[in-house]
Amino acid sequence: MGISLFDLTGKTALVTGSTHGLGMAMAKGLGQAGATIVVNGNSSQQKIDEAVAYFKSEGVNAVGYKFNVTDEKEVKEVINKIQTEVGHIDILVNNAGIIKRVPLEEMEVADFKQVIDVDLVSPFIVSKHVVKSMIARKQGKIINICSMMSELGRNTVGAYAAAKGGLKMLTQNMATEWAKHNIQINGIGPGYFATSQTAPIRVDGHPFNEFIINRTPAAKWGDPDDLAGAAIFLASKASDFVNGHILYVDGGILATIGKPTNEK
Repeated sequence: MGISLFDLTGKTALVTGSTHGLGMAMAKGLGQAGATIVVNGNSSQQKIDEAVAYFKSEGVNAVGYKFNVTDEKEVKEVINKIQTEVGHIDILVNNAGIIKRVPLEEMEVADFKQVIDVDLVSPFIVSKHVVKSMIARKQGKIINICSMMSELGRNTVGAYAAAKGGLKMLTQNMATEWAKHNIQINGIGPGYFATSQTAPIRVDGHPFNEFIINRTPAAKWGDPDDLAGAAIFLASKASDFVNGHILYVDGGILATIGKPTNEK
């Protein structure tokens, strides 16, 4: 079978939050493996159009749909529209997410709930309405984008950690309920990646840059393209007996307690 195990030709992949960053990198990888990419975002139609144009310039077949992943009525309507206009969704990547960096004792309840709504409730909503077709067809792949905060806490990101920890367990429960329908539900837990958002702190001498380089056994920030291989694996036939697993793509951070700054 060889490399054909990873071939996604003829598959349709919906990637939420795929107009930029890590979502865009994973969508690009899936598209270059043969899948048609359904781009999603909610901030503006312009961003979606620009993302679709970018994918097409990279040789990827892509279409775009603007919808709010936290609005169940809207999600249901657009999923039905995608299935009518594009085809069955074979692969779902629940990537859309937000983070608010506020100490827990200072965080407004409304802000805490918003993070939970986007990062935990929306994967449930979108999966619920995509999986019904997968169950009927007895095949499908769902990939939930978790985080190292699914395993570890960190100052000021309590709501995010709570959501991502919950998403890890939601992934396992989805596998528990849906694996019998030949649907594989897994997660990816990204480490620290070199993106436009992290560019200001990825400079020599910046304390956080030094912390990441020292804390990561690979001694570097991840390249967004490093996530593509993990996404392709979990979206392809190669992972047909992998279920309820979180694949951490973190350069080894979760494998180690770390080391003193003076230790090479």
